Amino acid sequence: MGGNPACDELMRTARKERKTTPSPRAAGRAWDLVPRGGLELLQAPVLKRLDWLVHGFSTRQGGVSELGGRRVLNLGFTTWDVRERVLANRRRFFGAIGAGKMHVQALRQIHSDLAHHIDTAQARAGVAPKGDALFTRDRGVLLAVQTADCIPILLADTQRRAVAAIHSGWRGTLGRVGAKTLGRMQMEFGTRPEDVVAALGPGIGRCCYEVGPDVAREFHAQFPEAHQWFDGPFDAVASSENDPNWLPWLTMQPPGHRPPSPSVNLDLVAANRAILTAAGIPGHQIFVSGFCTACRNDILFSYRREGSTGRLMSAIGLR
Repeated sequence: MGGNPACDELMRTARKERKTTPSPRAAGRAWDLVPRGGLELLQAPVLKRLDWLVHGFSTRQGGVSELGGRRVLNLGFTTWDVRERVLANRRRFFGAIGAGKMHVQALRQIHSDLAHHIDTAQARAGVAPKGDALFTRDRGVLLAVQTADCIPILLADTQRRAVAAIHSGWRGTLGRVGAKTLGRMQMEFGTRPEDVVAALGPGIGRCCYEVGPDVAREFHAQFPEAHQWFDGPFDAVASSENDPNWLPWLTMQPPGHRPPSPSVNLDLVAANRAILTAAGIPGHQIFVSGFCTACRNDILFSYRREGSTGRLMSAIGLR
């Protein structure tokens, strides 16, 4: 696998559960790589069963961009890639998920809690607003977000046939971007949370996402249950009790010799799942891919692990 024992064990456990628990609920959680159109895609079975929508989570396989001496499916306009190749990759991806003729709506992502209602006219205009979530009820509109460690979230209202695409990094998670997007759908479409299914795609896992005291303190201030989403000395870090630099003048150490601040590992998937559950989506209707971008950078992009890398795309739309 990717060489991280914690993540390898997580994947082995998931495979065992799939083999030993053949219930529909377990089958709904078993995400598989799907070869299509020369690419490999990830699809959530719960969304795949809804024949009125298209969706897909990209991987790095099957593109025309070149990174590290290999061809990759980079779907973001990065400094190292050529625009024409990215556009060619996007055409391949959209065609592979059955959205080749749809109007694509993207974002200028800013790690916020801003969600935009998109209609056909806006999608045709081709203007990407600033924000981190999109939602629509219009047929022929494909909503897309880009990630390289952050959590992509796709929502589908199974009764009113509305969909959303959400980009949730630690700042978006802290701002409850998933719950706020669902709230906008409730206000504008009459969406009921109990009718919604959610798919959380590949993102950096708890095993690999190390964060510092500042992030821990922010989550501690916002969420009473935040300690459940962290590994490491969360309580001490969040309260500054274990920070050797909280009053540096007391250490009497010369510049450059201060000890490093302690760190903890954050589980963005667990946090977003809890936020969506608190917003009213039943827990058994929230599905997680189980793929860590940092552990599986053989098939996914990870900014945290690679630095200069490509961008994945997660997309959903009504046929």
